[in-house]
Amino acid sequence: MNTLGIGLIGTGYMGKCHALAWNSVAATFGTDIRPRLVHLGEVNETLAKQRAAEFGFEKSSGDWRAVIDDPDVQIVSITSPNQFHKDMATAALDAGKHVWCEKPMSTGLQDAEAMLMAAERTDRLCVLGYNYIQSPAFRQIETLVKNGRIGRVTNIRVEMDEDFMAAPDMLHSLKHRAESGHGALDDFAVHPLSLLQRLCGLPVEVMADAARPYETLKDAHGVDKKVETFDIASALMRFRDGLTGTLIVNRSAWGRKGRIALQILGTEGSILFDQERANEFQLYQRSDEAEIQGFRTVLIAPIHAPYNHFVPAPGHGLGFNELKVIEAYEILNALSGKPARLVDFSDGIQIERVVHAMAQSHASGKWTSTFG
Repeated sequence: MNTLGIGLIGTGYMGKCHALAWNSVAATFGTDIRPRLVHLGEVNETLAKQRAAEFGFEKSSGDWRAVIDDPDVQIVSITSPNQFHKDMATAALDAGKHVWCEKPMSTGLQDAEAMLMAAERTDRLCVLGYNYIQSPAFRQIETLVKNGRIGRVTNIRVEMDEDFMAAPDMLHSLKHRAESGHGALDDFAVHPLSLLQRLCGLPVEVMADAARPYETLKDAHGVDKKVETFDIASALMRFRDGLTGTLIVNRSAWGRKGRIALQILGTEGSILFDQERANEFQLYQRSDEAEIQGFRTVLIAPIHAPYNHFVPAPGHGLGFNELKVIEAYEILNALSGKPARLVDFSDGIQIERVVHAMAQSHASGKWTSTFG
């Protein structure tokens, strides 16, 4: 069996998620390639050594460049804060490594464009971490839509809400500073946009607004600091062929924990999905007999691949980490020359351009083209 040397930069929530995925993918899917956890990088040697022992990496370094320079590393997982993605990804690509970089590409469109240029200089695989497209429920929804089971889609609505930035007494952090990006738009909106990209393509024109619930927050020393990013954003969207849609994202929505709610409305029916209930969706079809018309709940089961690789019975459900294992499997498929369901840098830059257009629209108060 071939092995793939794994490098990991960053060991926070998403770093651990990548490590779990690389550790699980071969056993889950019986792959031809077996990942080998080679080299982990963190901000200092002590933390790197601790995380390497916990995650199962052979080596560790307090400098991310050492991970990229390691000849035993073939692919680099980048899970650092967003503002470091460009330098790390371009360095890895220039060193001949494959890249699996968490979303968004970067904190600004210019840096994202630089990442795409680096990808185009090489034949290496360049993947972005959009794991929600891997959901068995969403895969089935996508199949239903593309097979015309709800007719022609006329309107699509998507919301993403969490409450991890809702508290008025939270400390001012990196996510409140402009260097981290626009805020909810690039931190959040990129995920629902990745779903739209699969379902109906991305919008060609947007009208957006953004807001912040708090103008200032105290830092760790009790000093008031200006909040420079926007935790709330909404947009009207126009697509090709007359399709319209709305997007609403909020990082300060009390009670919401991991909500990505889709409403797909067509000429022959509708589909509803909410990521907080990730293992089911609702389907309405006008063709049903009048006396039984209504939304039916479709529970995800082994028939909805790749659920069957994890659980042999319906109703048990998959979670966030399993979606990342599926994403790792798709990466191994791509490296083996097989068809793969992924968001690469060329797909990702389209998402970044939509986010940038929404930010421009908010600033100008006008409808804005997503083509620049």
